Amino acid sequence: MRWTIKPRPEQVEIERLANALGVEKIVAHLLLQRDISTFEEAKKFFRPQLEELHNPFLMKDMYLAVARIEMAIAENENILVYGDYDVDGTTAVALVSSYLLSYYPNVATYIPDRYDEGYGVSYKGIDFAEDNGFSLIIALDCGIKAVEKVGYAKDKGIDFIICDHHRPDSVLPAAVAVLDPKREDCNYPYDELCGCGVGFKLVQALGSRRGETIDDLLYYLDLVATAIAADIVPITGENRILAYYGLQVINQSPRAGFRAIIQQLKKSTLTITDVVFIIAPRINAAGRMEHGQHAVNLLTETDISKAMRFASEIEKYNSDRKGLDQEITQEALLQIQDNKEEDRFTSVVFQEHWHKGVIGIVASRLTETYYRPTLVFTKSGDKLAASARSVKGFDVYNALERCSDCIEQFGGHKYAAGLTLLEEQYQAFKEQFEKVVKETIDPALLTPEILVDCIIELKDITPKLLRIIRQFAPFGPGNMAPVFMAQNLVDTGYARTVGQEDAHLKVSVTQEDSHRIDGIGFNLGNKLGRVTSRNPFDAVFSIDENEWQGNISLQLKIRDIK
Repeated sequence: MRWTIKPRPEQVEIERLANALGVEKIVAHLLLQRDISTFEEAKKFFRPQLEELHNPFLMKDMYLAVARIEMAIAENENILVYGDYDVDGTTAVALVSSYLLSYYPNVATYIPDRYDEGYGVSYKGIDFAEDNGFSLIIALDCGIKAVEKVGYAKDKGIDFIICDHHRPDSVLPAAVAVLDPKREDCNYPYDELCGCGVGFKLVQALGSRRGETIDDLLYYLDLVATAIAADIVPITGENRILAYYGLQVINQSPRAGFRAIIQQLKKSTLTITDVVFIIAPRINAAGRMEHGQHAVNLLTETDISKAMRFASEIEKYNSDRKGLDQEITQEALLQIQDNKEEDRFTSVVFQEHWHKGVIGIVASRLTETYYRPTLVFTKSGDKLAASARSVKGFDVYNALERCSDCIEQFGGHKYAAGLTLLEEQYQAFKEQFEKVVKETIDPALLTPEILVDCIIELKDITPKLLRIIRQFAPFGPGNMAPVFMAQNLVDTGYARTVGQEDAHLKVSVTQEDSHRIDGIGFNLGNKLGRVTSRNPFDAVFSIDENEWQGNISLQLKIRDIK
């Protein structure tokens, strides 16, 4: 790991803000690093307000989208709410469809089959709309690149409203409205919304026309918070407000589907991290292992007994998914080793029998192991489909763009993308992708980085500091949990390894023979010798609490030791 200490704000600025807020200098330091420099900005950060959400009509085409939906309702048209099969797509479909159904009955949902139709808008979905008398399709978390498909629908007399957040091409689909804050001609003040977030802005706009306020729409924010967490968008600006209030809904009055999942857990209060690692994988498992419609059914169900049944089905899908992704990850690691590709700048692997539903997870696992841009391919119909994952600081979407002559279709983000290509192009693509990454990546990016907010003395780690840091939540990209560094730590003689195969490191350390504090380093068991040598060492960590036999104490959650 390489440790990068963030630039320290000016001392005079730290002291000014600390005095203005009545907080310790270390808190002012952390706030200034997050571009919070005034009392008013700090108030908005610590107490996000729903009134700070932007006017949805600032988004390009929002008036057109609302007018078309209102016309459909006035004309008694059938509306099909269409979305991708991942968490962002299924939560968006659940949100928009359940909102429309609350006052208009002619609404149905459609999630494409991951295996039969693939990602995004499909010809099969449009044919389904035609066969069943739908004249308006609202596409969520997809559609921004569906130029031909939207044209195909138009020829059949079917209109599209697109709500997407992926990067558009130079030519937009000929939809009635294209809502995407990443459009170059869109001046919406915040462009990091997820697909479900764009769907919520549409609902907010529709609601405002019906005399509803944001308080009337709070019920839907649990879905938005889940999508924000799962899609790993920045938890800044508008996303921070939506996630903050969405988490309150999840913890205080969750919908039946979430309640059914949460009842199986032992946690009373869920954080954004719990949403990422507990709720999101279960929602995703439906689309990965069976069909995304199962997730929509769970998220829109109001009867708790039915929701419990849906949740137990999804629990099984998630269990199956775990087994498969472990199995395929092992096969992929062996493929890299057998082909002696450990020293490449990229990992590109392919096996035609690999389950398409888990190749994204496998790509993430390989990235964790080799820490380089990664693609995992499998057979999908008569083509190959892949999931791409990147390392921090490297734009895999741009790299794929430079390989576009080998690719049939691709889309996604800076750090995660998907693509299809012809099997005969696989080898050429693999070499071209390696060449592009080798020529463009900063070699330093191939070593995992820990960003350190500031250096701290052990004596400054107090319950009060932890209480304030917890108010920085919800954490995520753009507002990660603070990471500290402490220097010249010494083992007090209690260091040992714990866990299966002694994987984890348990320590008790002091600094200058005072202020002893315990720490746990997950998967750092191999560093025991460095700690017990009695030589001073440095550590990077976040601050946490340890609960043992009813006693709660502060502890360091150690990330690395040098």
